[in-house]
Amino acid sequence: MIYVIGDIHGCLEPLHRLIAQLRLSEADELVFLGDYVDRGPDSKGVIDYLLTLRGRYTFLMGNHERMFLDFLQGKERALFLYNGGIATVESYGGLSRIPAAHLTFLERLRPYYETQDYLFVHAGIRPGIPLQEQDESDLLWIREEFYAYAGRFPKIVVFGHTPMREVLMDEDRIGIDTACVYGNKLTCLILPSRELVQVANPLDMHSRATLPSYRN
Repeated sequence: MIYVIGDIHGCLEPLHRLIAQLRLSEADELVFLGDYVDRGPDSKGVIDYLLTLRGRYTFLMGNHERMFLDFLQGKERALFLYNGGIATVESYGGLSRIPAAHLTFLERLRPYYETQDYLFVHAGIRPGIPLQEQDESDLLWIREEFYAYAGRFPKIVVFGHTPMREVLMDEDRIGIDTACVYGNKLTCLILPSRELVQVANPLDMHSRATLPSYRN
């Protein structure tokens, strides 16, 4: 089976609770769809934890990891900080304290992962363009042009990025960013059964953010 986990955004405690509920065997795969950092309280702790995992794990790049890397290279610095990057820097106690292993982890994240039946990607794909010709910005940032596309995709696309209150479960696309960092849920999708395992992440009123309005 394949277990797929959506956007974590520094929410380490819900991630611990979610993983504890999964009954993984050595034959199972676990795919993470990106956005490990930013906005939440412990981005450093999330990456520390991911680095301890052993087995068949695939880690994808999210737009927030791309912003983090660009920031560290001196590019688009305001974009990163405005989109939750301040919380990431604070979790490390300053830029000089980011471990080399974390930088290597970020640099090695995959843009997508494909199997015979599924395509796993952070944000989605631009319809009508072969996978090998997709622009990285679409893989990391696309929204309505992908998930509201009226046609059919050749494989089932499993994605995160667009926060929704409930999982988007269509025949050919499944969105599992259920807005954990906004006080909703962290979701794991199990394939091929499409079973869901979820944990709540209740926030106090001072921490609660408004869930952006997309499809629902």
